[in-house]
Amino acid sequence: MPSTTRTPFAAVSTPDRTSFDTEIPLSPLVSYLPAPTAVRDGTRPKLPRTLRKALATTKEVVYDNRGMLLVAASQLFFSLMNVWVKKLNSLDPPVPAFEGITWICCITYMFIAKVPDPILGPKGVRLLLVARGFFGFFGLFGVYYSLQYLSLSDATVLTFLAPMCTAITGAVLLHEPFSWREALAGLASLLGVVLIARPQFLFGKQHLTDIGHVVEVARRGVEDLATVTPAQRVGAVGVALLGVLGATGAYTTIRAVGKRAHPLHNLVSFSSQCVIVATVAMIIMRTPIVVPMRWDWLLMLLLIGIFGFIAQVLLTMGLQRETAGRGTMAVYVQIIFATIFERVFFHSSPSVLSIIGTLIILTSAIYVALIKARSHGKHSDAESAAMNDDPSVEEGLLANHTEDSIQDSKDVELTSIAVTSPEPSEDARDNSAAHLSKA
Repeated sequence: MPSTTRTPFAAVSTPDRTSFDTEIPLSPLVSYLPAPTAVRDGTRPKLPRTLRKALATTKEVVYDNRGMLLVAASQLFFSLMNVWVKKLNSLDPPVPAFEGITWICCITYMFIAKVPDPILGPKGVRLLLVARGFFGFFGLFGVYYSLQYLSLSDATVLTFLAPMCTAITGAVLLHEPFSWREALAGLASLLGVVLIARPQFLFGKQHLTDIGHVVEVARRGVEDLATVTPAQRVGAVGVALLGVLGATGAYTTIRAVGKRAHPLHNLVSFSSQCVIVATVAMIIMRTPIVVPMRWDWLLMLLLIGIFGFIAQVLLTMGLQRETAGRGTMAVYVQIIFATIFERVFFHSSPSVLSIIGTLIILTSAIYVALIKARSHGKHSDAESAAMNDDPSVEEGLLANHTEDSIQDSKDVELTSIAVTSPEPSEDARDNSAAHLSKA
């Protein structure tokens, strides 16, 4: 019987540390599962269904009318600009406000943002940009010239003929939709402007009111209204109507350019032509150049330039996103801002007719906005109903669903093959390479 030898038992010492070697690689099969996410138990308070629906409707209305809202916001900054224009012209001597600051801001921003073609604009719309500047200049010229022989209220009413003319030209030349409801709202807004401005030819001299508006300038060096002859008044009305045509052409060309050019391209063309023509006119008419030497002059010029620049940018962006007829409807809102700022800065209380006119303009603007929201909802419902009633749509959806299912099954099979097929080891790859070299 063979003898057996036993190996003596040697006890392994107990480790005296709690951390072990971490450099040992873990098995590739080991994977870390993500921590389970907390499940909401539904105890968090939710908004009422009515409020959620109202918020969704409000967002939809704002999105559908973003063009009108941008134009309305531009009128706010135009009114602020006019406040400082009025204060600037109250200085002695008055300092004229040019479009040079707007031009400098536009060029500087486009060079910093690397906007292509900052001077001439992109090809294909350069003639439209030139036309925008041309019409814009005559729009301003007509307004400022007519103020020499017309009261501010008369010039205001004539100026606000531009939105209705723009709606007509947009429908005729650009083939944009313009419903009779929008036309009715435009006429109502014009009636509101008449009640606020109270022109002399309708209300008489006793109702003359100086309101802050886009045409608000100091009447220094202009003719006294009492000494204006009928011929001068008729000529001023004609020039004011020329300004209306200029503003109409400017709005229409902005809409025609659309998003094919940067909004600042429109401003560069407009401001550069205004600066050039104004400089030539000052040389011909021997108008002295007033250099601002006081800090309040410089501050007012800076504010006028900043507010005017922002207003022009918002106006262009709004008309790029909205039809000419609906977009220019928001221009009427400016006289509301002007009335408010007249009360705040110049302590002029609005009359009852002004309040009624303000309510008419606001009601018309809200009505136009709701018309688009309602028509947009009906259009979407009609499209959905047409898609639901069309049997070919259902067949197409079923066919797409079948194709997607087949494609998904193929993807699953390919994935399973890729997962289950073992990857050849390095030795196997070396042996295969050796056999190929021998062959």
